[in-house]
Amino acid sequence: MIIITISIAILVGAIAFATYIYLRFGKTKLSNASAEAAKIIDEAKREAESYRRSAEIASKEQWYQEKLKFEKETAAKRKEIERAEKRLAEKEMVLERREHLIVDKEKELLTLQHNIQNKERIIHAKSERLDQMIKEQNEILQRIANLSKEEAKQALMKNLEAEARHEAATMLNQIKEQARLKAEETAREIVLQVIQRCAARHTAETTISVVPIPSNEMKGRIIGREGRNIRAFENLTGVEVIIDDTPEMIALSCFDPLRREVARLAMERLISDGRIHPTRIEEVVKSAQADIENIIKNTGEEVILELGIIGINSDIARYIGKMKYRTSYGQNLLQHSREVSYLSASLAQELGLDPNIAKRAGLLHDIGKVADGTFEGSHALVGAQIAQKFGESEIIVNAIAAHHEEVKPISPYAALVEIADSISGSRPGARRETIEAYIKRLNTLEEVASSFDGVERVFAIQAGREIRVMVQPEKVTDAEAENLARELARRIEKETQYPGQIKVTVIREKRVVETAR
Repeated sequence: MIIITISIAILVGAIAFATYIYLRFGKTKLSNASAEAAKIIDEAKREAESYRRSAEIASKEQWYQEKLKFEKETAAKRKEIERAEKRLAEKEMVLERREHLIVDKEKELLTLQHNIQNKERIIHAKSERLDQMIKEQNEILQRIANLSKEEAKQALMKNLEAEARHEAATMLNQIKEQARLKAEETAREIVLQVIQRCAARHTAETTISVVPIPSNEMKGRIIGREGRNIRAFENLTGVEVIIDDTPEMIALSCFDPLRREVARLAMERLISDGRIHPTRIEEVVKSAQADIENIIKNTGEEVILELGIIGINSDIARYIGKMKYRTSYGQNLLQHSREVSYLSASLAQELGLDPNIAKRAGLLHDIGKVADGTFEGSHALVGAQIAQKFGESEIIVNAIAAHHEEVKPISPYAALVEIADSISGSRPGARRETIEAYIKRLNTLEEVASSFDGVERVFAIQAGREIRVMVQPEKVTDAEAENLARELARRIEKETQYPGQIKVTVIREKRVVETAR
């Protein structure tokens, strides 16, 4: 029993120990499992948070890219709209200028129509008065009984003759008016036919210079606010700026090639610089004038050096350089003078004469065409005066004066220059016969306008259909400017001959300048 009791006690103790051990290790395993589960949950949470942040960053990046794309598209559309608005503004400016021209023409037509109506009313009133007088005379004759048959017949014949003359005059006026209207229509048709047949391209080449521009946006900047830039440019250069729908170009129109070249150079510099306003325009135009003056001087010296002529005065060299920007019957004057110089020298060598004298006379024979208004007479006589003024020999002076047979030649060199001039001018395609008379007419207009007191500058534009006169504001008032325009128009009517009409524009500009210190 003791053994059994001990065995049972040992078994119970073993079971209790085993139970204790099991319970102890089970709790440890459970604790480890719980810790592992918590760790797994934490890692899952961290991964979920990482995925959430990555998704949030990706969505924000995509939203930002979409925003940039939208802003770029919006900016491009906005620029396109702005360009379209600027093009529209430029077209509106051009249309406004054309509208102003049309309004001016309508006013002129209304004025003319009003004058015609007044004259018609006056003629009608006179006609009615004359009819009434004739009627009264006939009644008087009928009441007179003491006249003989022959006397009454003669008086009646006189009245009838006067009435017939009145009717004939009325009919004649009607015929004249119909003939005038018909003549105007016929003249328009003839002029249009002639214009279609003439060399319009040559006229454009001699009166228009084309200036390229980087974009049509530049046209608006050239025009300026309310047209102030384009007006300042035209007033300073005497050149008309033509801005139309032709893309990426503008045109400069002027009969004077020298003025047109100054304007072209100034316009190119303004476009390149980008700063376009009246003050800057004035600075650039002055700079361009100085550069053209240097080009004229250098050109004259280069031509003299090329021809091997020595001892020519520097002032005459300047006249030679100015020939580069002049034409004679459509032929470049400098090229023509060089040809005459070479031809004269060749003829002199064949005849055993001094080629240097012939070459010198040939080069200088047309310098009168580039002279200013201080000399009078034909270009041959003016050229002779210039040559004599600057110390050329009597043979050279006579050759210049006699090359159009206006002066009797004193040496064979005059005949050589005349022959060489004819050869150079008569070769096929060398000249056009209308350009010199055209330029002379425009120069005459400018000279007439310049003769008035207070006139500062004069520009003949629109192919001679308009003359712009800039007066000194301190010498000419607004009222005097109006009188000047009327007097100049009457003076042009009396002293010049021209087709159509000439518009006289007098500009009085007042500038107030102060300096801030």
